[in-house]
Amino acid sequence: MWACPRCARTFANRNQTHTCAPLGDLDTHFAGVEPNVRATFDRVLDVVAELGPVMVLPEKTRIALHVRMSFAAFMPRKRWLNGHLVLARRAESERFRHVEEFSPRNVLHAFRLTTPDEVDEEFATWLAESYRVGRQDHLRT
Repeated sequence: MWACPRCARTFANRNQTHTCAPLGDLDTHFAGVEPNVRATFDRVLDVVAELGPVMVLPEKTRIALHVRMSFAAFMPRKRWLNGHLVLARRAESERFRHVEEFSPRNVLHAFRLTTPDEVDEEFATWLAESYRVGRQDHLRT
């Protein structure tokens, strides 16, 4: 792991391009949102915590979940939680608003959650897969 000497954020690769800025406050992202939005995010964190250690990075425009690399991001809105997961494959589901393939093993899956109940078994399976991408397990042979 490489840590940026200016912002101390860690990366899998040395001198990785990033926005070098101090992290914000997690609660600021949830100011003015409906209670279900925070409850939904907290449910996501509960699921991820069962997978292993994770860094929660409240950045300026999003909240990233990070291990060796960021594997998920969340953008709270007044009535819902927008976000995306990075998977090492394209997963087909109507729950994904769009899918963007950056490379064969770096596929962004965007979603919108409105209640904690939507962080169900299927979503937890995607979170676990995305967490493994964050650890870069998919690159090991």
